[in-house]
Amino acid sequence: MTGHVDTFVRDNLPPRDQWPELRFTLPELQFPEHYNASSILDAAIDNKLGPRPAMHYLSITYTYEMLLRDACNIANVLKHDFGLVPGNRVLIHASNSMFSIPAWWGVFRAGGVAVGTMPMLRAPELAIILEKAQVSHAIVDSHLAAEFEQARQQAPSLMHVIYTDDLDQRMASAAGYCSAVKTTPNDPALIAFTSGTTGKPKGCVHFHRDIAAMAETFSRHVLRPKASDVFIGTPPLAFTFGLGAGVVFPANVGAATVVCPKPGFDVLADTIAQHKATTLFTSPTGYRALMKQDLSKLASLHTCVSAGEHLPKATSDQWFERTGIRIIDGIGATEMIHIFVSARGDDIRPGATGKAVPGYEATLLDANDQPFDGEGEGRLAIRGPTGCRYLADERQCNYVVNGWNVTGDLYRRDADGYFWYLARADDIIISSGYNIGAPEVENALLTHDAVSEAAVIGVPDEERGQIVKAFVVLKPGASVDARALQDHVKQTIAPYKYPRAIEFVAELPKTHTGKLQRFKLRESP
Repeated sequence: MTGHVDTFVRDNLPPRDQWPELRFTLPELQFPEHYNASSILDAAIDNKLGPRPAMHYLSITYTYEMLLRDACNIANVLKHDFGLVPGNRVLIHASNSMFSIPAWWGVFRAGGVAVGTMPMLRAPELAIILEKAQVSHAIVDSHLAAEFEQARQQAPSLMHVIYTDDLDQRMASAAGYCSAVKTTPNDPALIAFTSGTTGKPKGCVHFHRDIAAMAETFSRHVLRPKASDVFIGTPPLAFTFGLGAGVVFPANVGAATVVCPKPGFDVLADTIAQHKATTLFTSPTGYRALMKQDLSKLASLHTCVSAGEHLPKATSDQWFERTGIRIIDGIGATEMIHIFVSARGDDIRPGATGKAVPGYEATLLDANDQPFDGEGEGRLAIRGPTGCRYLADERQCNYVVNGWNVTGDLYRRDADGYFWYLARADDIIISSGYNIGAPEVENALLTHDAVSEAAVIGVPDEERGQIVKAFVVLKPGASVDARALQDHVKQTIAPYKYPRAIEFVAELPKTHTGKLQRFKLRESP
């Protein structure tokens, strides 16, 4: 059964025998016949939390009544002004803002399938996502129009682009309250795209029940927020880490979210102080940067969460020594929607990621892809209420193995069942919490006229965990400096992916068949 009229997403799910085994072991993971993720807002109103703050921005405060009103208005505009039918894909291309949060709820409420994208993406990257998801509607920050207009030229499926200035005016005359579209728990609600680390990015399909599941597992059992809490963080809402932290988790308990007025850890510290934020989400890089700020501004914090990259024991210990707060570490994945291994309070062992979050099961796989018990090292494998369902992508079989979701991370399990991160099993570079694919950066470098060959690796960095380093072979007679190549990459793909270190070499190490030997680059001094 489905509440969708447009069945494109359902029609392009993997065959059922390629799905991971799903388990709903917690009572809060049982859903009625009809369920729409935006009913989380209705529950807040039913629980008499309507007058409570839902969002803070500078001196502006939005209540839950106002948030639900705006979500309804956006749903009405999508349905009545732009002909959205349940199952249509709606791109949300926006910065974290007081506007983008109700946009997510509005798309869910209208029965659309939300597709979030980072505001830093360039036109070629956006075009890939528009085509892959066959996006029909797009809500776009007006200040991002120039890049987006280039992308839409390559997206024949895109029928309606709604810039935020126009949407704001239309909302003023929208019809007001509307009930959530009667979707089922198993109807797609979200296509979350990976970072494109192995060629084209993969679209991970999550259902309405999955939006609730991340709140009813990690948030309920590990984070344990209250209505009096005030959330703040750095992850973009287009990342499922940020979607949980900034949109879903607070709303699930009637807590507030603070939207920072602009990037920067000095601004973050000031905003924490201004709004007395209690719950912080950022990467290990973020915690190291905040320790350079006036720590008295962070006095209101009582819960700190880290994900996106491994949290080193040294960073965990330094933060604890200086704030008295032990950071909750966690590993999640776009394919799984949010964090599935973590620990809190006295159960935290600095340097370890933790144990399976309630609702999930974690194990390690041996060289034959068989789960094993006890101490040892292997590939991390997960199963629970959420799991990998790639949109029309043959790589599904690489992620799901014998019913387990296999993340590509190598872990060690100790005698007490704690999981300790070892390394990535592929060429993903994790820098400041962002996943960056070496091939994508190489391809960007190769579009420069002076570049003959390029190879990219991640190298350790104290502040960022890793940075992108490029080895470049120039064409005969060509001349270009590192700064020019860095600027070229920033103009070609999202700027955060650019190589912070560039080494010019005469040749790249290769096998006799011409394949690049990355390990030799990693071994180079």
